Amino acid sequence: MKIALVEPKPAGLNIFSMYKLPRLGLPILGALAKRELGAEVRIFFQQARELDWEYMLQADIVGISVTTSTAPEGYRILEKLKAQSGATVIMGGPHVTFLPEEALEKGADFVVRGEGEETFVELLRALAGEPNELPDELARIDGISYILEGHPRHNADRMGVSDLTSLPWPDLTLLEGMKRMKIVPVLTSRGCPYDCKFCSVTQMFGHKFRFRDNEDVLDELETLYQKFPKSLFFFYDDNFTASKKRAKELLKGMIARGITPRWSAQVRAEVADDPELMQLMKESNCQYLYIGFESFNPRALEEYRKSQGVEDIIRAVKVIRGYGIKIHGMFVLGSDYDTKKTIRETVRLARKIRIDTVQFMILTPLPGTEVYEEMREEGRILTCEWGRYDGHHVVYKPALLLPSILQKEACIRAMRKFYSLTPLWRLGIMFRWKEIGIRIYARHALNRWKAANKSFLSWLKRVGRNGETLLSPTARGMSGGA
Repeated sequence: MKIALVEPKPAGLNIFSMYKLPRLGLPILGALAKRELGAEVRIFFQQARELDWEYMLQADIVGISVTTSTAPEGYRILEKLKAQSGATVIMGGPHVTFLPEEALEKGADFVVRGEGEETFVELLRALAGEPNELPDELARIDGISYILEGHPRHNADRMGVSDLTSLPWPDLTLLEGMKRMKIVPVLTSRGCPYDCKFCSVTQMFGHKFRFRDNEDVLDELETLYQKFPKSLFFFYDDNFTASKKRAKELLKGMIARGITPRWSAQVRAEVADDPELMQLMKESNCQYLYIGFESFNPRALEEYRKSQGVEDIIRAVKVIRGYGIKIHGMFVLGSDYDTKKTIRETVRLARKIRIDTVQFMILTPLPGTEVYEEMREEGRILTCEWGRYDGHHVVYKPALLLPSILQKEACIRAMRKFYSLTPLWRLGIMFRWKEIGIRIYARHALNRWKAANKSFLSWLKRVGRNGETLLSPTARGMSGGA
């Protein structure tokens, strides 16, 4: 069995364009297909290398994993495959998990919803079996959607993988064009008990934290460290310190075994409340912490259900910087309580408390989130051009701002203000060349984004408070499968 797995590239420039960071779902599926079926597998991460169409058109199975912003490119690939090959095309990922009928209407043979490991293997086995037995086999596979007798059929949802340690390590060698990895991804857990209104993680992976055994993680880290000793390791967990006890044990294990690459992770602000944990982070060579601060507007934090206050954020930044660890602050601007004043105050405070780097993202109603359902019901969604759902485009009608004003304040002005070139001379005197480089890159990327989005920005100016839909007539009153 010859399998091609594809992670499409996003539609345009975004904040992650400079970083080649594949998601780990496909490398895990590839490792499983090799282990369980002896399949030949190649993975195409399109941001790193263009697709090998000769191989893909000869494949028996093509799997395409999409987020909302990569869905348009995923559908383009799907269309070409269906026109030129007889491959069975399976789609998965967050976007089609929540909108499976959209993918089926586009021509996908199957949609794998939610966590795909067990579902994918069962589906591959069914497809490799006797054709006359396939209908009965498909009916027994939880977590898939497909067309049956001209109508979409959605089998029962599948529970998440209960034992993450039972999964093989992601096979990064299957990734085309990724032999040298400046950033090495590692996943140690799934799930999140928090309930942020704009996030689809809990819908995709559940509220319950599930952890790999620490020894299994350490063994993988040791193997990767030997191969990529100079790379930055990035823990992909949505909250690396979800269990502080478990995180401490893992960090102690890294120190004891001498596995101390430069590393970074996503955490919440309360990590700063545990001195022992902070010290272990420092000793194990933590370089950067990515923290979802979201806003310095108290009402926005309350609306987002962040379970943290402005003072918690300020205190966390001070403590973490005291341990010599840099902070990447992640902000979501555009809540129903945001105005020009609150957005500018968030930018001002982010600069004042000396957060090292930031991403100011625009609130985006991603399918599967509570924000999406609310805005869809209220008729506030302006477009279903999924390529715009990347956190850089206003795609909904804000409550207190014109869409064009939110776009300007949250994306353009905020980034220009934070990454001001004014202090370059001071940074130069202190030989802080990396910070100078980040500022110059951020400004350059913003200028490129503006140039590439001239037509969108022009359209946005014409959209008034009534939220006239110009780009997509399906944006209003769309069904869950639109």
